[in-house]
Amino acid sequence: MSEFDIPPAESPDPAFTIEPAPSPLDRNDFAVDVPVTGMNAALRRPLKCDAFPVPLLDRAGFVPSWRPYWPKVKTFGLTFPEGMTFLPPKEEKEPTRKVTPPKPPAEGAERPKPTRIKPPSDALSLEDRLFYVLQPPLESWLKGQELVMPFEPFQYQFEGIAWLFSQKAALLADEMGLGKTMQTITAIRLMLRAGQVRRVLLCCPKPLIPNWQREFKTWAEEIPLTTLEGDGPRRQMLWKLPGAIVLLCNYELLVRDFQALMKEGGGTTHDGLGRAHSDVNYNVGTGNGEGVDLPKFDLVVLDEAQKIKNRDSVTSVTARAVPRKRSLALTGTPIENRPEELAVLFEFMGVIPPNGAPDIRQLSKLAKEYVLRRTKNLVMKDMPPRLDRDEYIELSPAQRNAYDTVQKDGVMQLNEMGEQVTVQHVFELVMRLKQIANYEPVTGESTKLERVVADMEEIAASGGKAILFSQWTKTLLWLNERLQDYGPLMYHGGIPTPKREPILAQFKEDPSKHIILMSYATGAVGLNLQFAGYVFLYDRWWNPAIEDQAINRAHRIGCKSQVIVSKFICKDTIEEKIDKVLKEKRDLFARVLGEGDDENASLSMSAGEIFGLFDLKARTPKGPKRIAPRAA
Repeated sequence: MSEFDIPPAESPDPAFTIEPAPSPLDRNDFAVDVPVTGMNAALRRPLKCDAFPVPLLDRAGFVPSWRPYWPKVKTFGLTFPEGMTFLPPKEEKEPTRKVTPPKPPAEGAERPKPTRIKPPSDALSLEDRLFYVLQPPLESWLKGQELVMPFEPFQYQFEGIAWLFSQKAALLADEMGLGKTMQTITAIRLMLRAGQVRRVLLCCPKPLIPNWQREFKTWAEEIPLTTLEGDGPRRQMLWKLPGAIVLLCNYELLVRDFQALMKEGGGTTHDGLGRAHSDVNYNVGTGNGEGVDLPKFDLVVLDEAQKIKNRDSVTSVTARAVPRKRSLALTGTPIENRPEELAVLFEFMGVIPPNGAPDIRQLSKLAKEYVLRRTKNLVMKDMPPRLDRDEYIELSPAQRNAYDTVQKDGVMQLNEMGEQVTVQHVFELVMRLKQIANYEPVTGESTKLERVVADMEEIAASGGKAILFSQWTKTLLWLNERLQDYGPLMYHGGIPTPKREPILAQFKEDPSKHIILMSYATGAVGLNLQFAGYVFLYDRWWNPAIEDQAINRAHRIGCKSQVIVSKFICKDTIEEKIDKVLKEKRDLFARVLGEGDDENASLSMSAGEIFGLFDLKARTPKGPKRIAPRAA
C-alpha cells in the first residue's frame, strides 16, 4: 500500500466517538437533557412551528403628541434708567477741514480794537474786578488750541460774547439773524472754562430743540448736551443728574416737571433767586414750602423769552421759580404788545423786585445797563439789503361781492348786540374778512394767488427760492394744490417735529423745490433759510414784529443777495386798515430800547384799535352811541 492510499474505515469505538459540530439549523440545538428517571420525556419531542401571514399597518394609529411642560416662573417688572442714552452717540466724524487764519487788513485800513471783558457794575471787590480786567482779549482767548472756532465771529459778536460773560443778569435782544445763538453758546463755553458756572439750564420752544442741538455741535462740540425727553421718571432723573452740564428742555416740560416737583415738596413761597414773593403763589402744594428740593443751576437761559411775557401765566411763574445764580434772556422782540412785558423779563433777571411796575422812563434807564440790542442796519452795513414792497391788490368781483356781504351783515349784527359786543365778536368778523381777502371759498377766485403765480414763474425760471407765510394752515393747503408747478413744500404745526428738518434740507438741496409754505407760528422763529431770496406775506399778522421774525429767516447772516419781501394788502379791505394802524405805532419800541431799529419798532393792536376797524354804533333812546371795548 502506497503512502497515498487511504486506509479502510474501521468501526468507531463508542467511547471515543467525535461528532461534527452542529450546523446553525440542526435540530440538536433544541436537545434537552432528560433525567434518568424519565421525567419530562415530552421535552424530547421536536417542536412544531406554524407560519401564518400578518398584514402590516399602512398608517400609524393614534400617537399622542408629547410636549415638554415648562412651569411658569413668577416675574415682576423693573424700569432701569437708559444710561447709555446719556453717552454721546458714535458718529462718523467729518473729514477735518483746513481753517485758514483771517486775512490781515489792507494797508492803511483801520485794525479792529481787541475786545476786552469789562467788569460788571455790581463787581465791587478788587478781586472780582481784577478777574475780568486780567482776562486776555477775547480774540486771543478764542484763538487758543483748546477753543477752536469753526468760523471767525464778527466784531459785534465778540462784543456780545464779552458782555454776556461779565453779566449776571442780561437780556440779549439783537435783531433776528445776527447770531444770538452763537454768542450765547460761546459765552457759556467761556463761563464753563473759567469756572464761573458748572450747571446750565437752557429752555426754548419745542420746535427749536433740533436747532440748539445742531448749533452746540457746531460751536461747542466738546460740551456734553443733555436733552430732556422721555417719560416722567426718566425726566425726573435727568433733572438731578450730576453729569448733565448743559440741560436742554422746552417750556412745556419745564412747566410740567417743576409744577410736579413743587406740588410733591409742598410748594415754595420764594422765586428762583431766593426773593420772597407775596403776590404770586408759588406754593402749589399742600405743605409749608420747606420740603421743596428743586434742581439748582448756576445759569438759566431762556430762548424766545417773550414766552414768559404774561406775568401771571403758569409758564412765567414756573420760569421765575427755577433756582439759579445767573439769568440770561434771549429775544429779538422784548416788547410785542405792552411795555409791561419788558418789566416781566427784568423781574426774571432779578433787576426789579417781584411784581415791580416801572414806568417808561425807568424801563429805558434799566435797558441801557441790562439790555444789549443791535440791528442789521447798524452792525452789518455790508449785508445785502432787504427790499420791502407793499403790494396793493384789488379784489376779484366774486371776492368783492362776498366781502361786502359779510362785512355788511357782520357790522349789522354787532350793532344789534350793542354794549354786549366783546373783542372776540369783532375779532371773529375780522378773521372772516381776512380769509375772503385770501380767496373766495365758493368760486376759489384769488387775486393774491394770481400775483404769487406771476412772481413764481420768474423766480423758478431763474432757479430762485421763495418762502410764503400765512396764519392759516387751511390757506396753505389750498395754495399747495395750486402751486404744484413749483414743487411746493409744507411746513406748519401739523407737521411732526422729526419730519421738519428733512423738509428744510429738501428745500435747500432740491433744485425743483422753489417755494415752501409756512405758518407764522411755526416758521417765524429758529430757522436759517438765508438761501431764499424772496419772501411773500400772503396775509398780515397782527404784530409786525412777528412778521419781521418771519422775514429774518431769509435776511440774516450768510445771505448772498438782497431779499425781496412782498406784503400783500387788498385795497379797500380790513387789511388796509390794519396796516395803517400798525404803521402809526412805530415809536414806543424805540423810546424804550433806543434808536437804531426801523423794523421791529411796532406793537400789536389793542382792543380799542380792533373796535376802531368798524364804525360800530348801538341804538339808544338818546340816539346812536359809539361801541367801545369794556374796561377790564
